[in-house]
Amino acid sequence: MGEFSHNLDAKGRLIIPARFRSELKDGLILTQGLDGCLTLYTSEAWEKIYAQLQTLPTTKSQARAFVRILTSKACEVEIDSQGRILIPANLIKQANIKKECVVVGAGSKVEIWAKDVWEEYISNSEESFEELAESLTEFML
Repeated sequence: MGEFSHNLDAKGRLIIPARFRSELKDGLILTQGLDGCLTLYTSEAWEKIYAQLQTLPTTKSQARAFVRILTSKACEVEIDSQGRILIPANLIKQANIKKECVVVGAGSKVEIWAKDVWEEYISNSEESFEELAESLTEFML
């Protein structure tokens, strides 16, 4: 949980908030996320996602495209001694990150957003928050 602002350094490194590091210490997978962000998974969470990807029908072009994109962009990353991960240049470009980032706890994963993209996304989403909640009522307790 939570939202934290950090800057990408000149080498493409980003500080992962201390709050997340204890759960993200053993093997991490970074890949393209949805809505313009990058998504950081623990190895355990990624294995579950990967297993689900394997069940998608290879006869469906949309399934093939989704699996290809998600897995081709995926890479292993490690948190260094200063609490940073190195984001590959292709993913920095994919997420349109210039310098300012927002690191968001999103359930079982961490999302990394370009600050301006996050601000636009959250502004648009907050306007319809009640409508979103109502449409998801059947999935809530």
